[in-house]
Amino acid sequence: MNYFEFYELPESFEIDEKALKNKFYQLSKKYHPDFYANEDDAKQQEILELSTLNNKAYKILSDSNKRTEYILQQHGLLADGDKHKLAPGFLMEMMEINEALMEIEDEQSFSALKTQIDGMDDELSEELSATIKNYEADNQADKEKALNTIKDIYYRQKYLLRIKDSLNTFAARF
Repeated sequence: MNYFEFYELPESFEIDEKALKNKFYQLSKKYHPDFYANEDDAKQQEILELSTLNNKAYKILSDSNKRTEYILQQHGLLADGDKHKLAPGFLMEMMEINEALMEIEDEQSFSALKTQIDGMDDELSEELSATIKNYEADNQADKEKALNTIKDIYYRQKYLLRIKDSLNTFAARF
């Protein structure tokens, strides 16, 4: 079942957090297994599955990164083992960052690289926000183009996240 349909919310990258939380609590009460203790096994299993679905849907939709991934999956743009090709310029920039990461010798070079990476992360977040706004307002053809741009940003953010994790490993040295 589509999580947005389950919560009776429109598909959106920028979800109404309050409405989501209210629907989650409403369904948590409605599908709480304790209220169905006297029902037959089939009904108890159905309620348990709905309760699990409610928890999983809330976990995905309440996290902006997981929600983005979910929407892309719903539109068939993400699949396990997907080999998305990133722009050569971006990959070159990441290679230079990785080389700089291996050459960190002091706190000053670490701080400079961290600032550079944080700046790149901020730029990607701004690009994502602008694309999401266009997605929410555009016609169907433009939505598909926006989804593909969001997919590219998603993969660039994942790549940058791996670099940030490596940077955090180096942070322990200083």
